[in-house]
Amino acid sequence: MTWTSQYQSRIGTPEEAMSLIKSRDSVYLHAGAATPQIFVDAFSKRVMQLEGVTISHILSLGDAKYVTPEMQGHVRLNSLFTGVNVREAVNAGRADWTPIFLSEIPGLYKKGYLPVDVAIIHVSPPDSHGFCSFGVSTDTTIAACKVAKKIIAMVNQQMPSVHGDNFIHASKLDFIVEADEPLFQAPKVALSKRHMQIGRYIASLI
Repeated sequence: MTWTSQYQSRIGTPEEAMSLIKSRDSVYLHAGAATPQIFVDAFSKRVMQLEGVTISHILSLGDAKYVTPEMQGHVRLNSLFTGVNVREAVNAGRADWTPIFLSEIPGLYKKGYLPVDVAIIHVSPPDSHGFCSFGVSTDTTIAACKVAKKIIAMVNQQMPSVHGDNFIHASKLDFIVEADEPLFQAPKVALSKRHMQIGRYIASLI
């Protein structure tokens, strides 16, 4: 079977993709601007039917529905970089936080300290050879994918293909959901006097 045939046979919906997750699975979530929100929504619904699921990620963006109070017992977050969307859950004790340098996180996955039963990722469409790019967020995701038992991918027309050690072959993807969605962007904010003063302090050090 060619990779294109494999690819087509593995396309489905976010809800079908989340059926691959079982109770007590350890899940990795692609984060940063690559946080796949369609999977976050479907994952949060799926885990309400399960128990003892754990999820880990670095700084994620968007609505982290899996850390709300009603999720207790169903799923628990191990935050490797705590952003505003999960900070309240960490402070309340509903989620865990592992203080660690970013450069050390891939080793947690590679050495098995953080097992990965299912990796949920966000990639570009495959090129003519079947390679998908991790796009704007490689960071810890390559390491998680190398050890994951199953990989679920959002293949997004709007995810750019970025060169370098930044690719995964489509044949490695166990389930595919195609999308055409914009990536997360930092909101524009008006600069205050405090922002400007911080900028002047930084500029004086450069």
